[in-house]
Amino acid sequence: MRSPSHLISLLLVVLPATVLAQTDAQTASLARRLKQGAEPEHRIQAARLLGESDDPEALQPLCSGLEDASAEVRAAAAGGLEKLGELGGLECLEAHKDEPDAAARAAQESALRSLRALKAKPPRLYVMLAEVKDTTGTLPPELVKLTEARLRRKLVQSGAWLAPEKESEAAAKGVLRKQKIQGYRLVTEIRPGPSEGLKLSVMCLRYPGKQLLGNVEVQASGGEPGDLLAALAPRAIEEAAGSFGWK
Repeated sequence: MRSPSHLISLLLVVLPATVLAQTDAQTASLARRLKQGAEPEHRIQAARLLGESDDPEALQPLCSGLEDASAEVRAAAAGGLEKLGELGGLECLEAHKDEPDAAARAAQESALRSLRALKAKPPRLYVMLAEVKDTTGTLPPELVKLTEARLRRKLVQSGAWLAPEKESEAAAKGVLRKQKIQGYRLVTEIRPGPSEGLKLSVMCLRYPGKQLLGNVEVQASGGEPGDLLAALAPRAIEEAAGSFGWK
């Protein structure tokens, strides 16, 4: 068993470029199809695929799909929100409770039940995710924010509750005591990687407090920055979960 203060340096993970070349472009294409598709069938298919995309960027187009002229598309958008599992979908679903079509309303109610259950699920750990830093100095701020959103999404999927920004130490300790779970602070940096690639470095500390638990790094090359970071963000959380024994 590792000592809590042991600094962990993991084998860097190289992800194939063929896997990395699609995510953002595919989500953008599906979002356009959901908004502009000439036939309802095309928009329905786009909504379903967005729900299966595991991409936080799919949230907004699916929310917009709840206003489609076709009830079948609205139902598919609600189903996509349920499948996507982004808690941000609660707000837009609740804003459309006056849905007139019975089938679309049933799909929305199903999505609401699912997301409310996800929100109410007892946590496995409590995480303060610090703002992601770009040490390359070359990335657009929106891409850095999107990487942070992907880290948050993967943490929630892993059973984490996310601590609010500027939470007091007393409040954090109260959550940990009540839920009987461990707290972690994650400090993430985007760094240059070899072969013109990128690297995500995640330092893990106790939360609240500053006890260093270790560091994990994952890297990838052979693709555009957005594609590389889309693949690296969930991988970094998986590596951290395994290394630090999150339960």
